[in-house]
Amino acid sequence: MTKDVIALTPSMPDLPTLLAGLYAGGPDLGVNTTADGAVVQLCAPDGRPLVSVEAPILVQVPGETTRLLGHPVEEGPVWWTEARASTAVSEAGRLAGSFAGRLATVLGGTVWPPEAATTDVVPLTTDVSAIPVPATSTPAVDVLTDSTAVVIQDRPLVAMTSWLSDALRTTTATDRALQIVTPPTARLTLPTRTALRGLPNRWVVQDPEHGYYDGLSGAVLHWKNGTFTPVRDKDGTASVAEVFTTAAETGERQLLLTLRTRHPADADLVLGRALEAAFRHLTGTAPAGWSTAEPVNLPWSPRQLTDLARARAPRPSWLIAVGHPDQHALATLRAFRTTAGVEEDITLALGYGKNDSPPLQAIEALAAELDAEHGLVTLLTALRAARRDLTVPARLEPPAIPVTFTLGHDEARRVPSLRAAQPHGGPAPTRLGPPTRPALHYPLGDGTDPHTWSTFQQLTQHVKQQA
Repeated sequence: MTKDVIALTPSMPDLPTLLAGLYAGGPDLGVNTTADGAVVQLCAPDGRPLVSVEAPILVQVPGETTRLLGHPVEEGPVWWTEARASTAVSEAGRLAGSFAGRLATVLGGTVWPPEAATTDVVPLTTDVSAIPVPATSTPAVDVLTDSTAVVIQDRPLVAMTSWLSDALRTTTATDRALQIVTPPTARLTLPTRTALRGLPNRWVVQDPEHGYYDGLSGAVLHWKNGTFTPVRDKDGTASVAEVFTTAAETGERQLLLTLRTRHPADADLVLGRALEAAFRHLTGTAPAGWSTAEPVNLPWSPRQLTDLARARAPRPSWLIAVGHPDQHALATLRAFRTTAGVEEDITLALGYGKNDSPPLQAIEALAAELDAEHGLVTLLTALRAARRDLTVPARLEPPAIPVTFTLGHDEARRVPSLRAAQPHGGPAPTRLGPPTRPALHYPLGDGTDPHTWSTFQQLTQHVKQQA
């Protein structure tokens, strides 16, 4: 049974309802709060947390329960109350299910996963005194060592929830790796994949038949010195799990945009407009919503997004945006201060089925608008064979292949001439915008030839040398 249980209710759980849910273990269990009251914990008599419940989230963005849980709810906002059970105590999962079931029964909602729902009292029969006390106060972390925080996730889709965001912040602050352990059937959302980018963070797949391997690289892993690390032969070479390399071709594709913008740090700055322009050019509408974690719960608002980033400054802000339910569109945005002003690093992914055509013809007009109105620095567009739903399986996926590359006019003017902007035998750029300060837009291919990466690398090296 999954260790995460979610109550989805049409109204906010009030204090009496929460207390009724927390009575799932009977009168012998206690209640504690952490994170300044944002997390309520159902505890064993010795104080050990059994179930941690985060403050309810009002999800106002349609389609999020379907995207993340495969569990549609009635139209309209829904309150998402997530309970995470300790993996060390066998009754904890049933306690979480009883807590969520009681909320759903009182408030007329539903529970995910449905089979976890119950209203039974679940007595604690495990001798918790025989189980070592966890060395962490972070609810999402199951195992903590000097070098690594391990999170065990037994759910089909691992989203970048506030639980995981908190774990990632904590591990980064303490110089530890975050390693997420899942079954081989699990997938990651793109925000979770982005957050795990770069070692020593890892996605660890626990396969009953093939042991442990890295879900992103396929490297065979073992537990050594308090962390999951690759198994190496006498020459120091890591091996790849055979099961990782077996993937079927479905014809589905993803269009990926990676762009950076730069703006003067003034009081009139509004962030998120470049991302909105990309959504409008490629999907026809603005994003449906944004948030700092998944589920994405707030209706799209560049002004509110900017207010949050301004309140956090000079610390960077990392945000998520999602398209409407009939679109497969998901983005991350990182806003941060530099000596040159305020910059946005944006990644946008759009998914397409076998018979769909990605709107490559819209890229040039998008690049022109980004340069003219939104402080474009660079824009790289690429295609790859990958899932239409934008989730990441524990299987080998081919790398993206570049389609276009654009230099914003501030970057392009560092190149001495249009002739110097074209490498020998390389693509000729199209000038976008006014002749006196054009952006340079390079067509690279249609996203089917892997050798385009060499062309792109030669292009960027040439432009740097000329600049």
